[in-house]
Amino acid sequence: LGAIIESKVMVVHGGLFETKMVTVDAIQSINRICEPPSSGIMHDILWADPQSSQGRAFNHDRGGGLLFGPDVTKEFLNLNDLDIIIRSHQVRDEGFSVEHGGRLITVFSAPNYCDTMGNKGAIVQFKAPSKKPEFLQFSVSPHPNVPPMAHMRTFQKLRAKL
Repeated sequence: LGAIIESKVMVVHGGLFETKMVTVDAIQSINRICEPPSSGIMHDILWADPQSSQGRAFNHDRGGGLLFGPDVTKEFLNLNDLDIIIRSHQVRDEGFSVEHGGRLITVFSAPNYCDTMGNKGAIVQFKAPSKKPEFLQFSVSPHPNVPPMAHMRTFQKLRAKL
């Protein structure tokens, strides 16, 4: 569901939690061998998104899920003695964004998402000795002239013979 880097950086897909006082130990105790539930810690860590305003709110843009504010980020990081959260669940025009006073980073590595968004992709690196986040941005590469799902044709022909 996530990873902790150097005891200070938490990496997740989504974000933080509707429930207050969630600890890294509570996250580690979750049974991950299941379908993701429609609510709770596992759901939020997979699907929650940040907001600029304080507190927690329903995510109307997605029609469900949680939005969490800078105060929620600060509370979670302080409780768990962490410095930064890195997440990836949202397209960012420049491939990344730094929010919540520099303590929340969204990094999105798929440029021109779904061939429609026109966004850059990015990765984040932490280089010694500063261990501060550095970003590498990139643009989309041209698609090869291959029809969609062409790689499956050989498989489909083989399967038809069986």
